[in-house]
Amino acid sequence: MKWQEAIKDFQHYLKIERGLSQNTIDSYSRDLKKLVSFINKNEISYPPTSVDENTIQRFIYEIAKEINNRTQARIISGLRSFFDYLIFEGYRVSNPTDLIETPKLGLKLPDTLSKEEIDSLIAAIDLSHPQGERNMTIIETIYSCGLRVSELISLKISDLFFEEGFLRVIGKGNKERFIPIHYTTQKLINSYKVNFRNKINPNKSFEDTLFLNRRGNGLSRQMIFMILKDLAIKINMTKKISPHTLRHSFATHLLKGGADLRIIQQMLGHQSITTTEVYVHLDKSYLQKIVETFHPRK
Repeated sequence: MKWQEAIKDFQHYLKIERGLSQNTIDSYSRDLKKLVSFINKNEISYPPTSVDENTIQRFIYEIAKEINNRTQARIISGLRSFFDYLIFEGYRVSNPTDLIETPKLGLKLPDTLSKEEIDSLIAAIDLSHPQGERNMTIIETIYSCGLRVSELISLKISDLFFEEGFLRVIGKGNKERFIPIHYTTQKLINSYKVNFRNKINPNKSFEDTLFLNRRGNGLSRQMIFMILKDLAIKINMTKKISPHTLRHSFATHLLKGGADLRIIQQMLGHQSITTTEVYVHLDKSYLQKIVETFHPRK
């Protein structure tokens, strides 16, 4: 089995069997191609079915000079998944990454914005611009529903269940969940549809896509990042923000408001509660308040 063939089969497996997003699949593929490039550069003749631990260790050692621990850990995890797949398919009997240690990572707390900072971002939007109302609706929707950027750009008109007060979202692994949506955000979406969306002729395959550009195509992840970046510059915000910052802020503000962690987990679409628990670390004053309120020795 050749490397190119193995990577292509792995891509199909990630998409069909595991239901991963194209961005995640592309990330896995780039890391595998770095390994292949290393093997070719060093004239190593091992195919994917017999490449050994020493070769993988040498590759990790070389790339570690140029990347941080978090990226290194991600690459090792991706390689481990690739070789596990080959074992699953019967091409290998062992995984050459099993004995390779992953760098220890400290707790990386997500960046958040205060409600005032989010209000400032929204206030900076030029509503006289043709895309102004759309951009405001995008930011409000991400923040009020805690969406991933991939979920936002793939949101369909048929996913809007406003009479019931919910959005239907297809998250990681094609898992469906329903998220409550506030009536003020519903009003913004309805207004956007009337004033912008309904005046655009959607291109083929985008007829049901909620957020469109002026050419009738869906928006890209990069476009959402640029909208936020431009607004941050406009208000002289020093924090480095992204659409995920709004998602983190959604969860943190719910937690501070007294929402149950399990409920937040469901709304975010986290498979494990441990992923959601990172938000508990954001505000130690919140933990202190919980103890003072509910502990019998208060």
